[in-house]
Amino acid sequence: MEPPDKPDSPKPSACCCANPGAQSGCEPGKRQSCILRNFILGLLGVALWLVVYRHLASLAEWLTYSVLAMERGSHLASSIEFFVYESPKVLMLLALVVFGVGIVRSFFTPERTRRILSGKRESVGNILASLLGIVTPFCSCSAVPLFIGFVTTGVPLGVTFSFLISAPMVNEVALVLLFGMFGWKVAGLYLGTGLIIAIAAGWLIGRLHMEKHVEEWVFETRTGTGTEGESLDWSARVRLGWDAVKDIVGKVWLYVLLGIAVGAGIHGFVPENFMASIMGKGAWWSVPLAVLLGVPMYSNAAGIIPIVQALLGKGAALGTVLAFMMSVIALSLPEAIILRKVLKPRLIATFFGIVALSIMLVGYLFNLLM
Repeated sequence: MEPPDKPDSPKPSACCCANPGAQSGCEPGKRQSCILRNFILGLLGVALWLVVYRHLASLAEWLTYSVLAMERGSHLASSIEFFVYESPKVLMLLALVVFGVGIVRSFFTPERTRRILSGKRESVGNILASLLGIVTPFCSCSAVPLFIGFVTTGVPLGVTFSFLISAPMVNEVALVLLFGMFGWKVAGLYLGTGLIIAIAAGWLIGRLHMEKHVEEWVFETRTGTGTEGESLDWSARVRLGWDAVKDIVGKVWLYVLLGIAVGAGIHGFVPENFMASIMGKGAWWSVPLAVLLGVPMYSNAAGIIPIVQALLGKGAALGTVLAFMMSVIALSLPEAIILRKVLKPRLIATFFGIVALSIMLVGYLFNLLM
């Protein structure tokens, strides 16, 4: 069997990374005035964002009951009000967080990330890799080149898996949307448990010494050391943040609206006792069922959060819903197919099994404590 094509160097897809070489658009002689102009425009933009965001609830109520003349208390009116309110709310939160993270990501090139993780003691590396996974611009579409780059530059296998688990699971978009919708406690639970799963699962995979289950051609691949990228001023970093908004929001907005539509249907038409019966604390099988349902699904964090909100509003248990959300975000069939290029089936099954078991433990724990 011929090995897959070997990439010359890791090149994350454009869907995950902004272009680090973008220019600020300011002529050298006008740099100070350009920076001041951008700062003032930024303040005005934030002020406008806050005003609109604060009045979304009253706007949704006005559109539903005054413009559309829906009957108050009806299932359809409840669904429409949910959709009209949540759609701009989620998209506005998404744009804000993607802009901020786009600026943060301008400091992290793939080469810098590999350099930070290389040569660290494995336990320390698992922690660093999990933390870096939150802020670095990588997702499942760049899993193969990143895996090759990490392994061939001396990053231990377990540390690499901590990064690959953390990057999609502890999603900055999900974190901010959870904070905006449910408050800091739920967001903190998501962040803490996601990091613990990434650290523990990566450490355990490292202890199993499964390097022989990585495709042989991966270790034969030589990757260049790369460069840190040119130094960027703040105007360029802001432009990168704006480019990230156009790129990411432009690609996920339809999934966001579909997720909100599903959430609106659950909110308006699904009886509360029905969701409580299948995803409540009393059903011991609800957590593994939620994970099994979540793995085949493929959705981004922004699309799944409105569904999470609707499920919780209908009486589903927090631990069960968190397990469902984590399985959708962290474990997907497309990711397994992509990783098959570099991993043998036993290692992929071990990776999915450890992460799925960890997610189920988190679900049971929070159902017990909350």
